[in-house]
Amino acid sequence: MTKKDSILHNCLYFTANSLSRVITKMAEQEFMDTGLSPSNAFLIMLVNDHPGILQKELCEKLNLAPSTVTRFIDALAHKNFLTRQVKGKSTMVFPTREGIALQPRIHQAWKRLHMRYANVLGRKQGDDLTARVDKASIELGKTV
Repeated sequence: MTKKDSILHNCLYFTANSLSRVITKMAEQEFMDTGLSPSNAFLIMLVNDHPGILQKELCEKLNLAPSTVTRFIDALAHKNFLTRQVKGKSTMVFPTREGIALQPRIHQAWKRLHMRYANVLGRKQGDDLTARVDKASIELGKTV
């Protein structure tokens, strides 16, 4: 490895983005049989776990822009996995029977993804890395 290359591997920005690309590919492969992107699957999982969740809460939990969450909800509502109900200025999101029926497949995909990276990193190391990345994301997020 050249000195120039080592700069890349000692930069949080580069390494975090590199990790993101790799884990995204893995997640897309594992969630493929659900017919959903990993982000859409996690959104459905949140709605299934919290029927009537506010769209604003989904944005916060998923750390996504409101326009992105709106686009996801539009697509999932079009597929009849979710419905929304507007009450005043708030939009509540509810699962449909079809959305609820996806839950076991979504959980299986999530489990496969977890086991896939745990088999490479080790279960404890993978879980520790997840916790550390989550904590770093929260702390760094306070500064932007």
